[in-house]
Amino acid sequence: MQDQISILTVNKNQSNLKLLAHFLGENGFQSLNVSSLAEFDQALAGANKIALALVDITGFDRSIWERCELLRKQSLPLIIISPRQSASIRQESLAHGADSILVKPVVTRELLGLIRHLLE
Repeated sequence: MQDQISILTVNKNQSNLKLLAHFLGENGFQSLNVSSLAEFDQALAGANKIALALVDITGFDRSIWERCELLRKQSLPLIIISPRQSASIRQESLAHGADSILVKPVVTRELLGLIRHLLE
């Protein structure tokens, strides 16, 4: 397990967070799962070796972008999951370091391909 790549997953919905962690685990990835901004802050400040962040912005206030900016400053690949197709969300995501934006419902095959591509 030590050689598994760790992905930071951020999602307010505990059920979705568990599903995502299970999906990532089945595909050989370890996940660090957080569901609040306080946990997100702890993960960013911690000594965890994170290779990529997967952030579902649903339910978070605008301060989620500050955390995304910190990921960008650490040169971590960032995938944003958005609740809907929106030019303003896309613009905000890209401005704060997103490498890609996926719109719900997320197609798992597309997500897996994107993760693998960003980790190459």
